[in-house]
Amino acid sequence: MRAEALKGHLDGLLLAALEPGPAHGFAVMAELRRRTGGTVDLESGTLYPALRRLEEAGLIAGTWTTVAGRRRREYQLTDRGRRALSDERGVWREFVATIGAALEPSGGFQAPPGSPA
Repeated sequence: MRAEALKGHLDGLLLAALEPGPAHGFAVMAELRRRTGGTVDLESGTLYPALRRLEEAGLIAGTWTTVAGRRRREYQLTDRGRRALSDERGVWREFVATIGAALEPSGGFQAPPGSPA
């Protein structure tokens, strides 16, 4: 899936990928690939600026760790990030319900009586 298709949803996806616990960037990418059956496959040029933005916003916290002699940044949700993820899920459910109703052939939307169809 192209990054353009994720606009407006990337932050929520990243927060959800970090919900189970701390992870470094590559693990976040792998988690999104796993959850989406490979459909979402972010490039590092998309991922790392987004992680920095989320960190600057206080939604995630990053710390440097050393594993097998290599330094890497590990990220985890903050309390503020958990609240933002909960809010994002509510917005997403409303969006899906609204668009789903409009796209379904059953005509989920009904014009008020007497108004032009």
